[in-house]
Amino acid sequence: MSEKVILILADGMRPDAVKECGEKRFEELYYKGSYSFNAKTMFPSVTLPCHISLFHSVPPERHGTVTNIYAPQVKPVDGLVEVLGRAGKKTAMFYCWEQLRDICRPGNGLEFAWFQSYNDHKDLDADVMATDAMFEHFRSYIPDLTFLYLGMTDETGHKYGWMSKEYLDCVAGVYRCVKRVMDYVDDSFSVILTADHGGHGRHHGENIPEDMTIPMLFCGPRFEAGKELEDLTILDIAPTIAGLLGVPASDDWEGISRISGT
Repeated sequence: MSEKVILILADGMRPDAVKECGEKRFEELYYKGSYSFNAKTMFPSVTLPCHISLFHSVPPERHGTVTNIYAPQVKPVDGLVEVLGRAGKKTAMFYCWEQLRDICRPGNGLEFAWFQSYNDHKDLDADVMATDAMFEHFRSYIPDLTFLYLGMTDETGHKYGWMSKEYLDCVAGVYRCVKRVMDYVDDSFSVILTADHGGHGRHHGENIPEDMTIPMLFCGPRFEAGKELEDLTILDIAPTIAGLLGVPASDDWEGISRISGT
């Protein structure tokens, strides 16, 4: 079975923030799919290394990027976009943090990329802008995989502190963007919602639960509603998406598919 997949990542969103952000419906949304509030990211719990791990399903010691500066792989591992591209599948990305350009390269499956810098629109909500851009693109074409990056949670955590009022208000804003997606999709879609890392104080990157624990939701016809998943890691996302799109996972990947029954 092949379908459309939307992957939403809220940068720096802690699981306890989902429960404490004031949007009770956000926590309830997780129980509509297969979920975890105790999934694990990779160390170092830093944005670019965690994204490279998500899309390549290997830890940083294998892909080599350990800071927010991209390091070319010594022994390259094909990423999700490249694996899908060779199978004739198309990917679109909508993001507001420039370094995410290094998740993949143009061509090889990446059909469309929308980028808008935080710095150009500090008075506007970059998450809403990215979500708007995604829906505008959907008016003409819906790719096989859509990656929607919501970065204001991390930006707000660094500015005001993780679990501050401002941060929790931003997490509530994530819910409003996610709800727009959930209201749009039908049974031909699967939606995956996750984070790259958590945070504490005004930073992240340490090997502590506040930084390493992330929420994860798999919602769609191929996931059991209300099922709490165990031993989830960010490495499991790429093979799960490949499976949803009917494409074999790379033999180099270390994660496992979380599609029900596999």
